[in-house]
Amino acid sequence: MSGVHAVLAKPLRVPRAPMKFGARGMAVAALDSTVQRYCGSCHNPTMRRGNLNLRGYSVTKAPDAADVTEKIIRKLRAEMMPPPGSKRPGGDTLLALAETLEQTMDAAPVNPGTRSFQRLNRPEYERVVRDLFALAVNAGDWLPLDTKSANFDNISDAQALSPMLLEGYLNAASAVSRMAVGDRKAGLAQVLYKTSPFASQHPWDRVEGTPYGTRGGMVVKHTFPADGEYQIRVNVGGGVGRPVEDVDVSIDGERVALLRYDRGVHRNNESADLPLGADYLLTEPLRIKGGQRTLSVAFVKRAEGPYEDLIKPHEWSRASQGNGSAGTTEPAYLMDVLVSGPYKITGLSDSPSRRAIFTCAPTAKAAQRACAQTILERLATRAYRRPLTDTDRAALMKFYDQGASAPGAENGFEDGVRLGIQALLASPFFIFRFERTPTGVAEGTDFRIDDLELATRLSFFLWSTIPDERLLTLARTRRLSQPVVFTAEVKRMLADPRAEALSTRFAAQWLRLQDLDKVKPDAFLFPDFDLQLANAMQKETELFFEDVVRKDRSVLSIFSADSTFVNEQLARHYGIPNVTGPYFRKVAYADDQRRGVLGHGSVLVQTSLGNRTSPVLRGKWVMEVLLGAPPPPPPPNVPDLEQTAGAVEGRQLTTRERMEMHRANPTCKSCHNFIDPIGLALDNFDVTGKLRYRENGAKLDTRGNLYDGTPLNTSADLTRALLKRPVPLMRNFTENLMAYALGRRMEDYDMPTIRRIVRDAEKQNYRMSAFVMGVVNSKAFQSKRAEPVSADASHN
Repeated sequence: MSGVHAVLAKPLRVPRAPMKFGARGMAVAALDSTVQRYCGSCHNPTMRRGNLNLRGYSVTKAPDAADVTEKIIRKLRAEMMPPPGSKRPGGDTLLALAETLEQTMDAAPVNPGTRSFQRLNRPEYERVVRDLFALAVNAGDWLPLDTKSANFDNISDAQALSPMLLEGYLNAASAVSRMAVGDRKAGLAQVLYKTSPFASQHPWDRVEGTPYGTRGGMVVKHTFPADGEYQIRVNVGGGVGRPVEDVDVSIDGERVALLRYDRGVHRNNESADLPLGADYLLTEPLRIKGGQRTLSVAFVKRAEGPYEDLIKPHEWSRASQGNGSAGTTEPAYLMDVLVSGPYKITGLSDSPSRRAIFTCAPTAKAAQRACAQTILERLATRAYRRPLTDTDRAALMKFYDQGASAPGAENGFEDGVRLGIQALLASPFFIFRFERTPTGVAEGTDFRIDDLELATRLSFFLWSTIPDERLLTLARTRRLSQPVVFTAEVKRMLADPRAEALSTRFAAQWLRLQDLDKVKPDAFLFPDFDLQLANAMQKETELFFEDVVRKDRSVLSIFSADSTFVNEQLARHYGIPNVTGPYFRKVAYADDQRRGVLGHGSVLVQTSLGNRTSPVLRGKWVMEVLLGAPPPPPPPNVPDLEQTAGAVEGRQLTTRERMEMHRANPTCKSCHNFIDPIGLALDNFDVTGKLRYRENGAKLDTRGNLYDGTPLNTSADLTRALLKRPVPLMRNFTENLMAYALGRRMEDYDMPTIRRIVRDAEKQNYRMSAFVMGVVNSKAFQSKRAEPVSADASHN
């Protein structure tokens, strides 16, 4: 065991007098007896249900077994123990037990914990590059996938380093610096953009970002390295039974080419380099200015409404179309776009990224080095999130001098600045977020992080990017840690557009929206489901959470809200009338069938299988993601539901009927008593999140009883049952918010802080700002515990 983990693993020693009475006037001896009588029958050395032994457990010694105590508190607060069908003590005995354990644990001194340094993950890298250089990049072009732990991709001890990762950062530094500055010596290159087979290219729907009067196609951000000539190749498929199509190619909304597509004729395909029999369309050489520009390729719209089709529905994607057959009309669709060039470089034009870099550009050689130092110092101060040292300046200028004096440099000043930026992006001070332990602080001692480190923590928590100039200035002058100033800054940052990171980064990972992409509803059973609809579902949930942040609503409204955000396609899918157009707007529900996040398609699809709903996945999601009390993993060798018969005497069974056959196994029943009623209450929604009343021709039966005996039949029943126990909901939310904010997993010693934050938030009706302020004002956010120094490190 490493030194730091040995320190943190020590049991909490809390000076305490013998307790005679606990919460609600209950005698501690009676509470000990309750644990042994009602819990010890299953949690004993012989049975060890849940891998837990409570034989001999004492309430007065709860801090000495912190991990066991916190498990008990979690289960009691969620009202999951004793389990369904077991004997329970009368009155408020269980509540008194939970409160007594909490009071005992919360009396311990606060441990702020510690963590190793963090590094920029993919989303953070993209946001920082955007803020520094006004440049949109895809970090996945260079960096491997981020490892997730405790739901999030920013947990420090899961951010392993490897030679491949370090090489990725170096490659990214080289590529991004050239994209930002431009490259007069860029060689011929080809970049291919593909459309997803799950993306629908409706004959009458416009893709957002393409010119009005078009349909289908794609929009991409492409970086042209320099002013010059480029060619764009378009690969088109389909077009069975359709007239000739015109393909519009636009740069920044301005048409640069119009290509004619006639299936199989290849009027624009006379190049010997292109495969025979392929429908490739090739533009003439186009003169395009360098910089990052919006490229759109789309079909000119020929009709305003749906066309007649004897077999296929009007809503479809390439995944559902098959190979075409008699009676179908298959519109042309875009398969991919290839950008080639530059062929003839003529210079570098102004662009947003160059304007963000070159705040000065002297022509006199004598003034260029001083200008370059100003540029690099300004960028590095923000990138390193602190003032530069003389060593920092000297290192960056060394790279500038190398680039400026390189043989064959046509523009030494720009080449030097570009190499300096590359060095900046490859620096450990940019990639890693170090937090220094002050000199003289003994191991195991708590200390406050300095203002610059606090600014970085705050910025990456609320914005997922580097601090802005105002935040850095306050930190540099040591005013940020002043309570009044700190509170004002948090409020300013929450009102800033960059706070959308709390929805697209924190909430998206907490609610596991990334899992939406893992489920592809069967195209033959659900032909109307496409990539655009899936993206709309994810955006709905992100906008929904962003509204909670912006309007400072109660976090409980996440579960009970009577409105949501939809565009026309999603509204039509949900059956919400009078919504037109691609833009999202807030709409109220007509009834309580789909209220709160449990009615969102993003949740319902990710907890389904491709061909059927899964009450087990949905029940497990609620227990794990919302209540923070996941069911134990299934025992080995338990047959999967798919192995259960799907029909009896020729009649297709419903999912519920198959589940009841599956859970007849006594080994499965104990857990399914918790999971199934929750999941069945959501079974009125099909795989795609659409309301339904029948399955396989049979009327749905979603009736059940929650583990505490509450009858459930609909999602509204489930929501009401959950809201009767706000404490576990809010504690689990806070636990996730703190893990994301701190970049480390929550430990048992963090639970007193979490409980305090929730108690304080309750006084403010659980407003979102109360949780944010509770986290950022906590000792865990503003302090650290000094780690032990290894013998090797002490000699360096």
